[in-house]
This record gives sequence, structure tokens and C-alpha cells, in this order.
Amino acid sequence: REMAEESVFQNLLEILMSASSEIEQAYKNSCELVDLDTCLLLIAECFRCLRNACVECAKNQHVMRNLGLISTSVNLIRLLHGIQIKEELLLTALRCSLQFLGNIAAGNGDSQNSIWKSAFPDLFLTCLTYSDEKIVAYCCMVLFTCLNSEKVRELLDPGNLTVPLHVLKVYKEQLESEWSFLIFTDHLLKCPELVKALYAKLSNQERVTLLELIMVNVSEKNPVTSEEMNAFVRHADFLAGCFQEKCEAVLKLSSAADAEDEEALVTIRLLDVLCEMTSNNGQLEHLQALPGLLETAIDTLRLTHLAGKQTVNIFTATHAMTGQEEISHPAVGFKSHLIRLIGNLCYKNKENQDKVYELDGIPLILDNCSIDDNNPFVNQWAVYAVRNLTEQNERNQELIAQMEEKGLADNSTLESMGLEIEKRDDKLVLRSVRKKP
Repeated sequence: REMAEESVFQNLLEILMSASSEIEQAYKNSCELVDLDTCLLLIAECFRCLRNACVECAKNQHVMRNLGLISTSVNLIRLLHGIQIKEELLLTALRCSLQFLGNIAAGNGDSQNSIWKSAFPDLFLTCLTYSDEKIVAYCCMVLFTCLNSEKVRELLDPGNLTVPLHVLKVYKEQLESEWSFLIFTDHLLKCPELVKALYAKLSNQERVTLLELIMVNVSEKNPVTSEEMNAFVRHADFLAGCFQEKCEAVLKLSSAADAEDEEALVTIRLLDVLCEMTSNNGQLEHLQALPGLLETAIDTLRLTHLAGKQTVNIFTATHAMTGQEEISHPAVGFKSHLIRLIGNLCYKNKENQDKVYELDGIPLILDNCSIDDNNPFVNQWAVYAVRNLTEQNERNQELIAQMEEKGLADNSTLESMGLEIEKRDDKLVLRSVRKKP
């Protein structure tokens, strides 16, 4: 590769230009016969040669770019796309051309800028919507390689927003496509304004897909930069607002007929992401201070709890399962996650501990302590929430102690939490009991 002379690439450029010219002529004068198969074979072989010569070779990348091979290739891809045939030779030529663009762009900012200038957005849109999976995957590879923070901001333009919308569709439909996943996790999710603009344009099903991608990003335990943390905090603001706005949609799931309500499924995913975000110290403090989020979680827990008591539905506590069955309803675990979110928001936060007291949330959490097959681990999350609510908070400790004395809180439940009531100077105190080994 290093030994290749410029004349080799000049020859390949001339072959590609000649082939382009022949194809154009053939389509202008349909009566003129052109051996299209030979043309397509020649184009594919030229791109294979160029593609291989670019691998980890900045010298060749530079020579090819200076010769104008990028703009020639982009124009040829446009021309090939216009050929209304779906034969293997055409697909091979297109695939090789995109692989060449991916390789000439790899690690080369000048080539990336040149491709972006020649191909964005129309060529990306053309290839992202192509019927061939490999062409779509190679297009995602080129897009991923060319993107940087500056180019991501260009996607905010309403006319360009179609590009990330199609990338999300690719990810949703071709889950094996690693490039579409990386475009989001490594580039698009780092721009909160873009996420917000995309979310507004998506269907509910697509919102669930986007939230799953955000969940993967939030769950990563790798160290993050201050810039990435700032992006996460802004995502948290936006998603908390979406949850507060749509939380009651989940109540539709109490009816069997609405078990697949898409708006409700989005709310469930929003709660999952918020639980994960509040498990991260960097985002927790910010979410603890958000107005209305804790109140919304308590109100939603109260409404779902009431819905489960009024009629038998997915929000009704049940432990009639044999252990062999598995409930596949989308709202399984929803109350558990609400209690988890409340517990997280009260972690070492006196103001939120007091807020739960004032909103009468403590009896509500204690009422959700029983084993419930519709809410796996609800008991454990309730234990966790009660501990966070009572840590260095005498008023909350006293309330639970009084409830137990009046028979409103089940002593066995408190014991299962590792807590017991003790009377000190006419005062009831809730204290932790270390279980004997």
C-alpha cells in the first residue's frame, strides 16, 4: 500500500469516470446498447482496490482525496442509485463504494469533511433507506466515521433531522447493526437539544427505542467527562418532565384491553431510565432538587395502588403464582420502580424525606411491602425506601413507630426490614436490628 504511486489512483479515477459516462449515456439514449454488467463489475473492482489501499494509510487517503476521488465516488453512487435494477452486480458496486468512503474517512478529518460536504444529507438519506441491509450498514459506518460534535449540531436543522430519524429506524429494525447503535451512543446522545428535537418527532414505539438507547448509555459504569455529565443532567431534566406529563397514562394498563397502550409503555420506560439516573451520584442530586418529580412519583404510586384495590388487575398485589409461571405484562414491576425512585430521591436528603411525610407517602409505601408477583422485589425496594426515609429523621421514625403501635403497620413487615420499635422516655423509636448470623 505504502509503495503505490499516484498514477495508479489516477488510472482508477479515469476508469470510474469513464464508466460513469457510459452509464449516463446509456440512460440518456436508451436505444444505445451498453454492457452494463461489465461496467458494474469494473466499478466494483476499482472500489475494492481503492478501499484496500486506504486501510491505515494516510498517504494514500491524502492522494486520493486530492485527486477528487471522493466527489467522483459520491456522484457515481448517486448515479448507481438511479439505475432501476436490483441485481447483485449493482448491489456489489454500491457496497464497495461505501466501504471505500468509510476507509478513506477513517482517522482522517480532511476526508471526513470532504465526504460530509459532498454527501450530506441526500446521499446518507438515500442509502439509509435502501432495501439492502449491507448498504444500510455501510452507510451507517460512513456516517459514524464522519460525525463529530460540530456535525451533530448540523442535524438540529429541521431539514437534516430526517437523518437521525432514519438511523433510529435502522437500529429498531436491524438490531444486529452495530453502527446505528454507535451513532447514537457515541455521538447523538451527547447533544441534549438533538434528543429533545428527535423525541418530539417520534412515534411512541420509536420513543421506547430511543429510551432504551439512553438506558444503555446511562447504565455504563465508565468514568464520564464533565461535558458528558452535563448532557446526562440535561437529559434527566427533559425525561423527568416527560414522565411528569405522561405518568397517568400507565393507569390505562389496568384494563386488559389496553395492555399494549403505547403511551403507557413510554411512561414505563421513562420510569426505568429515571430509576437508573437516580442510582448515579452525579445525576442524583440534580434530580432530587427537581420540582415536582417526587410528588409525581408518590401520586402515581397512590393512583396505581388504588386502581389495584378497586378491581383485580395488573396493579393488584398477588402471590398466587407457583413460581413456574412468568407474567409478561408490560406493567410488571411498575410499583416496585416507583418505590425505588422515591427511595433514591430521599437518599440523604432531609427535604425530600419531609416531603414524603407531608404527602402521606410513608403509609403508602408500607402498604406495598407484601410479596407481590406483579412487582418482583417490591419488598426489598420498600425496605430500601424506608431506610432512606428514616435515616437521621426522627419525625419519620416516630410516624412508623406510632403506626405499628396502633396496628397500622405490620410488625412482621418491620422485622423483615430489619427494624423494630423501642420505647425510650415515653417516645417510640424505630431502630435497626442486626440479624444474628
